[in-house]
Amino acid sequence: MTKWFHSGRRRDLCALLYEHGELRAQSLKSRLESHYDERIDPGSFYGTLSALVEAGHLRRRTEGIADVYALTEAGEAALLDHYAWLGERIAGGDSEGTGGGGDRPEREAERGGPDLKD
Repeated sequence: MTKWFHSGRRRDLCALLYEHGELRAQSLKSRLESHYDERIDPGSFYGTLSALVEAGHLRRRTEGIADVYALTEAGEAALLDHYAWLGERIAGGDSEGTGGGGDRPEREAERGGPDLKD
C-alpha cells in the first residue's frame, strides 16, 4: 500500500468519490463531517485534497467558483486494492499465512463477533 493511503481521511474521501463519481469540495467536506460527526478544519481538509491531486489519485476541475473532484484510474485502483485487502482481514482469511485467520473463529465466538482491534 502506498504512503498516500495511510490516512483514513484520504481513504474516506476516495470512497465518497467512488460512490458519487465527482463532488464539489464543499459537498465532500460536508459528507465527511457528517460521517465523522465533527467539524473538519478547512485548511487540513483542502491540504488533504491537494495531496491526493498531487499524488495523481484525484482530478480537480473548476466549475464556476467551485472545485470539483473525481477519482483518477490510479486512485480507483488503490481504493479497490485496499478494499480487497481489508475484506480479506474482516473475512478472517489471510491466504498467505502471514498472521490472519489462525484462532479467529474462536475469538469471534468468545467476543460475539469479529475482533477488529488486531
